[in-house]
Amino acid sequence: MTTTHILGYPRIGPQRELKFALENFWQGKSSASELQATAAQLRAANWAKQRDAGLRFAAVGDFALYDHLLDTAALLGALPARFGFDARTLGLEQYFALARGNAAQPAMEMTKWFDTNYHYLVPELDSASTFDGGFDALFDRVREAQEAGHAPKPVLIGPLTFLWLSKSHQPGFDRLSLAPALSRAYARVLARLAELGVEWVQLDEPALTLDLDTSWRDLLPTLYAALPAQAGALRPKLLLSTYFESISFAPATLAGLPVDGVHFDLVRAPQQIDLWREALPPQWVLSAGIIDGRNVWRSDLAAALRVLRPLHAALGERLWIAPSCSLLHVPVSLAAEHGAGARLNPEVRPWLAFAEEKLEELRVLATALDQGEDAVRDALRANAEALASRRNCPRVTLPQVRRRVEALSEADARRSAPYAQRIAAQHARLNLPPLPTTTIGSFPQTAEIRAARAAWRRGELRHTDYLQKMREEIAAVIRKQEDIDLDVLVHGEAERNDMVEFFGEQLWGYTFSAGGWVQSYGSRCVKPPIIWGDVWRPEPMTVDTARHAQALTPRPVKGMLTGPITLLQWSFVRDDLPRDQVALQLALAVRDEVSDLQNAGIAIIQIDEPAFREGLPLKRDNWPQYLSWAVRAFGVSAGVARDDTQIHTHMCYSEFNDILPSIAAMDADVITIETSRSNMELLDGFGAFAYPNDIGPGVYDIHSPRVPSAADMARLLRRAAQLIAPERLWVNPDCGLKTRAWPETEAALRHMVQAARDLRHELQTHGRIAPPPAVAAEVPVSAHSTCCAHDCA
Repeated sequence: MTTTHILGYPRIGPQRELKFALENFWQGKSSASELQATAAQLRAANWAKQRDAGLRFAAVGDFALYDHLLDTAALLGALPARFGFDARTLGLEQYFALARGNAAQPAMEMTKWFDTNYHYLVPELDSASTFDGGFDALFDRVREAQEAGHAPKPVLIGPLTFLWLSKSHQPGFDRLSLAPALSRAYARVLARLAELGVEWVQLDEPALTLDLDTSWRDLLPTLYAALPAQAGALRPKLLLSTYFESISFAPATLAGLPVDGVHFDLVRAPQQIDLWREALPPQWVLSAGIIDGRNVWRSDLAAALRVLRPLHAALGERLWIAPSCSLLHVPVSLAAEHGAGARLNPEVRPWLAFAEEKLEELRVLATALDQGEDAVRDALRANAEALASRRNCPRVTLPQVRRRVEALSEADARRSAPYAQRIAAQHARLNLPPLPTTTIGSFPQTAEIRAARAAWRRGELRHTDYLQKMREEIAAVIRKQEDIDLDVLVHGEAERNDMVEFFGEQLWGYTFSAGGWVQSYGSRCVKPPIIWGDVWRPEPMTVDTARHAQALTPRPVKGMLTGPITLLQWSFVRDDLPRDQVALQLALAVRDEVSDLQNAGIAIIQIDEPAFREGLPLKRDNWPQYLSWAVRAFGVSAGVARDDTQIHTHMCYSEFNDILPSIAAMDADVITIETSRSNMELLDGFGAFAYPNDIGPGVYDIHSPRVPSAADMARLLRRAAQLIAPERLWVNPDCGLKTRAWPETEAALRHMVQAARDLRHELQTHGRIAPPPAVAAEVPVSAHSTCCAHDCA
């Protein structure tokens, strides 16, 4: 019989049960036991779905209360020393302090999980890291699954990937020196799992798909050296799991490791199958990731069977089939997309498969291989009909969109004048002080705002009444910003549910789910819209709101837009058109909005691109092609702006140093970036590169409820002024303030304005800003943190 399995399942629950349980616990509305009970119910439901779909194993260890890499660090005993926590006695409050920070310490760094919009917490290692063992949650979960009658397959981040994704702030320390101790720690974990009767363990090693240098390649055998070569009492069998790209190592290198099988991604890198046909050791299993774990489109089951049949004939029971990667990256189920609450375009719904439906696709494939296609004739016919319906749908293609994309010239993708000429015109128009203060875009989405939006969507609130409520909120936000004395204001985005979905709802070519939630980090979930056809902007999307906000104040109010690359990256994108072409369609829609905003008198327009770096291919050889079309798409969006219209962009929580030439080529007049968690470390690259345009380095972390003092922010600004000329510096938070509460937001912004005033006075009095005083034992927490999901604006 063909073994089917998954690499992981969505942990949030079909109705985001984990999100609400976490937030109730954090707010003191529920107990730890209530949170744990909800988590146990979700795990039980997930395992039951896997059993009912005929999967051989139940994935264990893929469920985390906050993040699976944090759980791995706690399991190994590799917690940041600065917190002073003992991993062996780690409690819930301490666990969440690591993820969210506390009064004494900022949170662990967060950054993107490879090229996805999921965010992990970055382990912090130094010479004192010993990996002496930590909390036993994984072993408890194994027993929990066994008691429920399941065969558990624990899922662990592999040692190479764990070490690669970690970082150290200890000067001169090389974390590669920890390899022997880390290897022994993994051996101890595997021995404990063997004692529990576990047959197979999945070791996730997506880092094997990266362009690792020689030192990391040479490290691989060392990391696996402590794992015995034969299955038996000392450890379970090991499935080495890779995904997101092709394996960068030669098959012969991996074939020498003490593991018992390999999983690879046949969706993103189908060419790998040819390399492994001959190289697979005779005792190994081959797990074929044939179902797309990153997107929501139905699989072509006939095409999948054409790939699987020869493998099945050659390998027999040594062939396993699975999704390409963990199903963490797709919504839970299409069940919510039927009935009164459904939002999906009914024509598009049959073309889709969420996590639960992908389990069924695995069942159909395995049955067809083992029993013949007649055993699943109806399922295969329905699949073929759905694919044909999508392929032949005339509404997928809009000729006028295709013609506009084809007609784009190089001049359309750049501003008409260089930055120096534009910034002079903008200074004359805006007349802003040195170190101008602003925010990234969004302000707290209060319970009242969310309730009004929900009532409007349910039809319980008339559109005119909803519009009036939003306008009242905008007026209140404008007054509050004036009182705080910010220089450049925003309207607060009260009317926006999400920085991508809001725009997608007004564009042709998009559809939306009712329950298609995906975890971004912790309790933060996003509901990516689905691009199913050519994208077209039928009418202005933000002009009335921007015009209204600007009429309320003499200070400039930014028009707020999401850029084409972020609209692309944070959507589920059609797979029947190249991504660069979809990006240009989106860029034209944004371009039209920029034109209408400036014609309405809006002097500053922000085109947010927090996902710009996220789109980078994992293989560096593919970077130039992506960067070329991504920069062009942004240029098309902004190219219509006049010289005295100031274009801002926002990027956050990524490592930018290796793509700074491309960021400079985007030629935004002002870029705002996240830098506070890194003590302005991220700004070093911009300074060394001599980034030519204006920069707003974030001066406080919006992910933490902690309110930094004006002195804290002034210290960061002083450091920024040593790297960037003060006349090109802006003052702003790291990111949007949508998820924060008003008391902390107002307090932090008042401190930010005071810090700017103090340094402005110093600059005007002395002609310079003094460097920051030395701070003893100052440890940067993040050089490349995470984006705040869809709250950037």
